[in-house]
Amino acid sequence: MRRRDFIKVIAGSAAAWPLAARGQQPGMPVIGFLNAASPESYARPLSAFLKGLGEAGFVDSRNVKIEYRWAEGRINRLPAMATDLVRRQVSVIAACSTAAALAAKAATSTIPIIFETGADPIQLGLVSNLNRPGGNVTGVTQLTQEVAPKLAELLHELLPNARVMALLVNPDDSALAEGTTRAVLAPGRSLGLEFHLLRATSERDFDGVFAKCIELQVGALVIGGAPLFTSNSEHLAGLAARYGVPTIYKGREFAAAGGLLSYGSDIADAYRLAGNYTGRILKGDRPGDLPVQRATKVTLYINLKTAKTLGLNVPNTLIGRADEVIE
Repeated sequence: MRRRDFIKVIAGSAAAWPLAARGQQPGMPVIGFLNAASPESYARPLSAFLKGLGEAGFVDSRNVKIEYRWAEGRINRLPAMATDLVRRQVSVIAACSTAAALAAKAATSTIPIIFETGADPIQLGLVSNLNRPGGNVTGVTQLTQEVAPKLAELLHELLPNARVMALLVNPDDSALAEGTTRAVLAPGRSLGLEFHLLRATSERDFDGVFAKCIELQVGALVIGGAPLFTSNSEHLAGLAARYGVPTIYKGREFAAAGGLLSYGSDIADAYRLAGNYTGRILKGDRPGDLPVQRATKVTLYINLKTAKTLGLNVPNTLIGRADEVIE
């Protein structure tokens, strides 16, 4: 399916949502949607964003127009994309990823920005206060950094004899990479684990990452949150199976594609909230008056078929805590 057709299909799924006005209107507002990933891999989050937008009374091509800008995992494209949206004088920028939010913030101090990020927005410099952000920026945070320590703990619970593990980050997405590294390595050491830090900046690096895991004889791999990795969940899950490396990443898509464990904030929940805030801006709310929201839904998925293939016995205590067990 062509990308343009794909976007139309997703946007069309919102047709049943309530409208602020019926029929296409002249001079309708324009949303600039800026994202570091690709639309094909973000179907569920994008659908959630459109749902949140619909809850506020707006539907793409009915009473609002959305200009999509997808960086396809190439973060260095985001500043130019953000500048282009500013030049087009969009009504609001929905910057749905940490790198996209930073690019939008650097591009304008006047156009309202709704961000979605897994990092601390104060540390990023996006806002100075969570309750009253002030300025032209507010948005939604996931619990990415807060739940990151749990990734190593879950693998340790499943593989108590594994003492050497690896953490994969994307150094180009520096804010997420640095925060995840701090959040995973310190708790890992407290469990007596030795971590090797591995890096990937494009899909071409993935085979080398898993080959390095075999070379280093790591017992398991933690994949840090990043749009590059979310966009390639199926590829990463396939490589983890091919190389026989027990791996954990966030999102049901990873476990459904054959990944061993998935744990983290529900990105769709965060995108729905971001969509709703975007709609509220269009209705006249000021971003500086809207407190930064937190998406608090956290999910655990276990792929028992993969565990069996890897020769692992998943404890009942872990199975009992799962939101879904894939067999």
